[in-house]
Order: sequence, then C-alpha cells, then structure tokens
Amino acid sequence: MPEEMELDTDKLRETIDAEIEKAGGAMLRWVALITAILAAITAVVSMRAGSTVNEALVLESEATQLQARASDQWAYYQAKGIKANILASKMDLQRALAKETDPGDEKKVRQYSAEQEEIKNEAQKAQQKSAAHIRSHNILARGVTFFQISIAIGAISVLTKRKWFWFVGLFGALIGTWFLVEGIIRFHA
Repeated sequence: MPEEMELDTDKLRETIDAEIEKAGGAMLRWVALITAILAAITAVVSMRAGSTVNEALVLESEATQLQARASDQWAYYQAKGIKANILASKMDLQRALAKETDPGDEKKVRQYSAEQEEIKNEAQKAQQKSAAHIRSHNILARGVTFFQISIAIGAISVLTKRKWFWFVGLFGALIGTWFLVEGIIRFHA
C-alpha cells in the first residue's frame, strides 16, 4: 500500500492567508495612497472653501447690500413709473378738457421713462452679481463634500476589503475634482 501523503493543513492555511494578505496588501497600499492624496487635496480645497466662506460672509453682506440696492432700484423704478403715469394722466385729462398741456410735463414723462431704463439695468446688474457670488461659493462647497465622501468610502473599502467601494470613492473624487475646477474657474471669472 502506498504511503499516504500527510498534508500539513496549518501550513497550507498560513500560505493561503499570506497570499491573500499580499494581494490585499497591494490594494491597501493603493487605497492608502489615494486616500492620502485625496486628504491633501481636500485640505487645500477646504482652505480655499474656508477663504470663500470668509469672502462669502463679506459677499453675503455685499450680496445683501446688492439685493437691497436692487430692491431699492426696483422701488425707484416703480416710483419713476408712477410719476410718469400721473403726469401722463394729467396730460390726458387736460387734452380731454381741450386745455393745453405743459411742454415741461411731456419732457418729464420722457425723462422718467429714460431714467426707468437706467434704473432697471442697474437693478438687474446688482441681482446678477449677487447670484454669481452665491453660485461660486456653493460650487466649491460641493467639491469639498465629494472629496470628504470619497475619503470615507476609501476607508470603507479597506475595512470591508471590497475593491468596488474604492472605485466608487475614486468616482466621487472625480466629481469633487470637477466641482473644484468649476469653482476655481467661476470664482476667478
């Protein structure tokens, strides 16, 4: 009878575990490297977003002032319109009564209409500037959020040893990068 081969299962198990650790170790190194890079990028973006928060606070105050100025301009616009309408009604009444209208009134109606156009343009510019400041800040804040989520998903991939979590985290980092680039472009535009 041939001699039975004795198989050392403990040694086999150790060998299998070592091979799994080698394969998993490479993934862990990549995840750690990418996560460290993402953490550094997040720190930079957070600093930039932090400075935009400060600027946003100033800009919010400025935006509030711009919005208030826009509101004031719209009220001024309406006041000019009311004045023009009152004068136009006065002139219509005088014409209806077959009386002469004051040439100064006609001139003022034209002046009020011209002033209304200028006021309208200023009000619209103030509203657009206010909205642009808010959009720039929000875009950078979204970038920071996606980088932070990507770092968290990277940690989950290490804990669960699931590569697909890592790829999801990388995808989130790409989205964060897109927001970062867009935010920088819009902020400096």
